[in-house]
Amino acid sequence: MRIGEIAHQAGVSTRALRYYEEQGLLTPERTASGQRTYPESAVERVRLIQQFFTAGLPSRTILQLLPCVDTGQASPKAFELLASERNRITAAMADLAAARDALDRMIDIANHPTPEHCPALREPAWAPYNPADATRTAPHPTAARDESATLITM
Repeated sequence: MRIGEIAHQAGVSTRALRYYEEQGLLTPERTASGQRTYPESAVERVRLIQQFFTAGLPSRTILQLLPCVDTGQASPKAFELLASERNRITAAMADLAAARDALDRMIDIANHPTPEHCPALREPAWAPYNPADATRTAPHPTAARDESATLITM
């Protein structure tokens, strides 16, 4: 089968197939004129590679797992590798959750500015923040919130 046929049947681009070849995940045969040809089994292999990518595995890890797929025998090293990748993904999720929480705090500050977080609200504007000043001076007029304002979404 030619590269376009495999790409169509597997639901990927020809560029993806070339990338898989470059990474050592897929090895086509070559015609005398240099065109790639694949066995019909390549469709299933490409779909499996896609599943590995969907699971968050990098190509270098997939490359290490494919021999187990080819032999039908999972090694203890393959299980360790999968567990390690799961731990990496879990850590990345925790980092993303922390970033989301920090962004939520920034959104709250933006919605409810105070002189502590918004230098423009200080007297004089952009003066260094002094917590003692916050109790003695009224907030800047633009800091007043209009609770009756309605948010219109499209």
